[in-house]
Amino acid sequence: MIVRYAALAIMGFFMAVPPHVALAADPLPRAKPETVGISSERLALIGKQINAEIARDQLPGAVLAIARRGKLVHFEAYGYLDKAAGVPMRTDAIFNLASMTKPMAAVAALQLYEQGRLLIDDPVSKYLPKFANMQVAVMDAKRETIIERVPAARRITIQDLFRHTSGLVYGGRGATPVHKLFPEGSSPASLAMTGPEFLDHLSSRPLLYQPGTTWDYGFGLDVLGLIVEQLTEQSLGGYLQDNVWKPLGMTDTHFVVPKDKLSRYAKALPIDPESGQPQTLRPLVEPAKFECGGGCAAGTANDYMRFATMLANKGTYEGQRVLGRKTVEYMTSNHLAPDVRNLIGQTGDPTRADYGFGLGVAVRTTPGVSRMLGSVGDFSWPGASGTNWWVDPREELVVVWMAHSPGTARWRYRQMVNAMVYQALVD
Repeated sequence: MIVRYAALAIMGFFMAVPPHVALAADPLPRAKPETVGISSERLALIGKQINAEIARDQLPGAVLAIARRGKLVHFEAYGYLDKAAGVPMRTDAIFNLASMTKPMAAVAALQLYEQGRLLIDDPVSKYLPKFANMQVAVMDAKRETIIERVPAARRITIQDLFRHTSGLVYGGRGATPVHKLFPEGSSPASLAMTGPEFLDHLSSRPLLYQPGTTWDYGFGLDVLGLIVEQLTEQSLGGYLQDNVWKPLGMTDTHFVVPKDKLSRYAKALPIDPESGQPQTLRPLVEPAKFECGGGCAAGTANDYMRFATMLANKGTYEGQRVLGRKTVEYMTSNHLAPDVRNLIGQTGDPTRADYGFGLGVAVRTTPGVSRMLGSVGDFSWPGASGTNWWVDPREELVVVWMAHSPGTARWRYRQMVNAMVYQALVD
């Protein structure tokens, strides 16, 4: 095996590493694609295109897992774990999950909801009193100056945190004077501030919108994660380990990548192939000042397939129930009423434009309009590092894509992989 890997590295072949290199057990039983209505011939087109992207130095490497009807039909590694060092990609490679952390933080909070310890319409100030008297910024016509701060018409609720309607926006997703008052994103905030400092910072800033009126990407799941910590008296990672990761067999998901696993930590290309500018990812090798539910975990395709399959199975995986059936149905339903302004495509992710939003996940509400293939009811939420996943209940399909492509190319790969997966379905 070592000789074979060396040969691959030297010759530069862009072939998938065989599935048996994975250290963890497969997340699902394997099956031939045809037994679950997928064409092997059409499925092979995916690898051909991914390898072409790697050969053009557009992508360092990737791992793709596809399951249908509870069977794993594709679990392959492509290209390089470390392109500069010539290290081939492997199926147990570890990636920054970025915002794919959010659905896991949402599940943690929903478990507390099921226990009666947290209610969806509770005001956040019930748990964090400093959010009781929030103000909303009023800006001039050009949105260049804050001219007034008015009291919030209602308090921010737990539901607002889940669905990004709190008005606590990411500073890096806009240019208004309100954006400039907030941290750029979840990861930078967790490096700069402790949890209490972060909450003090947010609660002292004016909201960009009245609570509940606008979907705009922000810190809701970070605040929710800190409420989980307060209610459970555990760190968010400790709670997830005990109640989500361990029950699902997610052995490689962490807020800090252990030293003995660093050899499996994938690297991005040093230069963004589209902008030509240097690009880096935060190395998750040292603890941040708090474990942010909005984007600070790392993990593998194997682990996330387990998590996504649990949601596809309405809360269960291999006999372990993580959430109740109705809770998952509620989580993956659209929670944006028609009068809520929806900026998912503008400030969230353009590939999810025209989706609705549930509790921590985007939810498709129409068969057309969106630039992505899928079915009404499919749900997902990708990560800024280049990772992506989705569940299509109608097609009984679960897909996990892991790649470190943090630039704008990530949006192209989300569409590309989406189209290639669906074109392989033949029944």
